[in-house]
Amino acid sequence: MKLKQYFEKHRVALLWTLFAGTIVVVFLLGLLAASVTERRAEIATLFNNKRVEIKGIESRSEIWGENYPREFETWIKTKEMEFESKHNGNKFVDVLEMRPNMVVLWAGYAFSRDYSAPRGHAYAVEDVVHTLRTGAPMTIEENMQPATCWACKSPDVPRLMAEVGIENFYKSKWSEFGHEVVNPIGCADCHNPENMNIAISRPALTEAFDRMGKDIHKSTIQERRSLACAQCHVEYYFKGDGKYLTFPWDKGMSAENMEKYYDEVGFTDWIHTLSKAPMLKAQHPDYELFMMGPHAQRGLSCADCHMPYKSEGAIKYSDHHLVSPLMYIDRTCQTCHRDSKENLLKYVYEYQDKILETRDRVEEELVKAHVGAKFAWDKGATEKQMEPVLKLLRAAQWRWDFAVASHGASFHAPVETQRILSHSLDKSYQAQLEVNKVLAQLGVKEEIPVPDISTKEKAQKYIGLDMPKLKGAKDRFIAEKVPEWLAKARENKRLL
Repeated sequence: MKLKQYFEKHRVALLWTLFAGTIVVVFLLGLLAASVTERRAEIATLFNNKRVEIKGIESRSEIWGENYPREFETWIKTKEMEFESKHNGNKFVDVLEMRPNMVVLWAGYAFSRDYSAPRGHAYAVEDVVHTLRTGAPMTIEENMQPATCWACKSPDVPRLMAEVGIENFYKSKWSEFGHEVVNPIGCADCHNPENMNIAISRPALTEAFDRMGKDIHKSTIQERRSLACAQCHVEYYFKGDGKYLTFPWDKGMSAENMEKYYDEVGFTDWIHTLSKAPMLKAQHPDYELFMMGPHAQRGLSCADCHMPYKSEGAIKYSDHHLVSPLMYIDRTCQTCHRDSKENLLKYVYEYQDKILETRDRVEEELVKAHVGAKFAWDKGATEKQMEPVLKLLRAAQWRWDFAVASHGASFHAPVETQRILSHSLDKSYQAQLEVNKVLAQLGVKEEIPVPDISTKEKAQKYIGLDMPKLKGAKDRFIAEKVPEWLAKARENKRLL
């Protein structure tokens, strides 16, 4: 009754209030509709007013930049090397100089020659050309690597695969395509030029999905925002004499499942020159570890953190300056986490510090195990006696490498990474115990000698590398052969 009386008394005022409220709501809806229409109109303008028509696989990102200047301008920033967090950034860092134990761990493998922290995508081709790991092939016969080593470095790779065939590309020698693979990772690696949808340009990823009984073409847009990265940021190996790029996911993506796959197919990357163990070299299982971490499990993609959105006028687009999310915390971490930049950095560094502490301990103990194995061989150990040692060394180093080779593992999946490293440490100790058993059987009472590997140079000398010779050959290669490649690429209009 009172409510009715109140309404009758204030009827006119209430009606005017309702009218005003309706006007405001309609006005706001109109603004929203205008904004959506404006965005759609500008996007339509981008597609309808392209400056160049891109057909087929256009490797030169500068051409794409004519149509998509915003994205291209941010992609160019991958050349910048100013960012540095507590643990690396996008600057050149000689990792072997920082951690010489790694030289011994990779004895007999090309990584013992040269290993540096990765820079931006703009340097992908330059860095693989200049690294000592690709040798100095002045002739085809002098190649130490197959063309497969180019696989993730350039959009020229899918272009070449389309031209010469996938198998023919893989089984060629690395230097055969030096004048062809000249454009760094860019637009054509991840986009279909007709509609700019995310495209899978590398066959190895599609083939891995097929073997797992999955159809990659049915993946969602959000899944593709990670799968575009999974074309390259994964563990892989070169299968058979044809060096066919293959992802070992048939049994699953964990370190143990991949190890089981490799064991069953009898694959070994190299034989360690000190311990004689049949080794596995992890590449960079970034996608696999990311998928085991909390962010992926909550539905985030790689692009959400490494390619945060930017807005200019009515256009919202992904920032193609692929770099650590710590560089743009306001557009990455803070879009979900309502905390200060200082606290967020502290959380990340706490994860990293604790895991790197375990990593450093593993590297020390693994080196002792390899050196001990060499000592046992030198004292006359038999293959039968050394079998348990070699098996443990292979398993221990695979786990260590799986964790440390992955970019950002200590943040992407801190619990899983710590688990893997702890198992590596355990197996490293077990390998040392088995070495001591062998020495006891041989009646050796001497202590295992401890080499001086306190610097990269001392460690490389210890494992038998002639670094002056290797560097001299590389210098000649860069001075004479590389300019020939670039001149031929420009002549053939492969490079702008």
